[in-house]
Amino acid sequence: MEFQIGQRWVGKAHKPFIIAEMSGNHNQSLERALQIVDAAAKAGVDALKLQTYTADTMTLDLHEGEFFIADENNLWKGSSLYQLYQEAYTPWEWHKAIFDRCAEYGILAFSTPFDELAVDFLETLNVPAYKIASFENTDIQLIRKVASTGKPMIISTGMASIAELDETVREARKYGCKNIVLLKCTSTYPATPENTNISTLPHMEQLFNCHVGMSDHTMGVGVSVASIAMGATVIEKHFTLSRADGGVDSAFSMEPDEMRSLVVETERAWQSLGKVYYGATEKEKDSLKYRRSLYISCDLKVGDVLTKDNVKAIRPGLGLPTKYLDQLLGRKVTKNVAKGTPLTWEVI
Repeated sequence: MEFQIGQRWVGKAHKPFIIAEMSGNHNQSLERALQIVDAAAKAGVDALKLQTYTADTMTLDLHEGEFFIADENNLWKGSSLYQLYQEAYTPWEWHKAIFDRCAEYGILAFSTPFDELAVDFLETLNVPAYKIASFENTDIQLIRKVASTGKPMIISTGMASIAELDETVREARKYGCKNIVLLKCTSTYPATPENTNISTLPHMEQLFNCHVGMSDHTMGVGVSVASIAMGATVIEKHFTLSRADGGVDSAFSMEPDEMRSLVVETERAWQSLGKVYYGATEKEKDSLKYRRSLYISCDLKVGDVLTKDNVKAIRPGLGLPTKYLDQLLGRKVTKNVAKGTPLTWEVI
């Protein structure tokens, strides 16, 4: 079930596939966008991802009612949807420059299209894969359009019910997508660990017979690292040069040192999974000699009786196992034995 995105493998036999999501953290500066690529590559990510839309393809230029964000708990309170997307969008004419910079570093670049025109545009750039955002995971026309390219699809599952995901996955496969990754996602910004429910990952993997991962909006690396143990093969995190610089997504984005930590720690988590195994590994065998065992703790002569005063359970482990102590007490030694001699059956 493993597959490739570009030259990178996705699957449990390979280290986690890490995506740095630039989103709107370029703050409308191409120079900053390229600096974000530089920092992402230095952090060791596998891919950098953009979002491809315009304010006009996302919503209407209205600034009241349901088109205005008034929720006190919303990160973007006080903006209209149109204003928000104007501030956050990545100019389409920047895409090639950003993708070219990624290619210079040998990291992959692709994007999230939000409409069919964006898919056509991204096809001219020969992207190796597509990402579907949580808010578009029920947009069946978009799913069909992206699937028809035949390229891998990485789909965030925020808010989606099992029935909705079933329809999305069925349509994607029907229209030509062979390789799908479903990302567990909580569509709050930032998300909390308590509201993340990564126990869903193995269930989702089994239910839809595909790879799973995380689109992680929590702070820090803990949730992403834990998700590797639950079967995640792909991790996506929003990325910025500095949260202090501001921007539409900066509050829940990772900084370069944090992204580097994510890359390192998720790979360590993956390496640690291994297989079901008991007993000493090859690397542990040298340590067996430091187990606790039975030793003569003072000089003894022929005929002396073993007691708790002259037999000790100590390290190292070259004597008899400590479980034999009760059987040995009261027995006589058959030869002179020096203090520090491992106790064996031959001396009694």
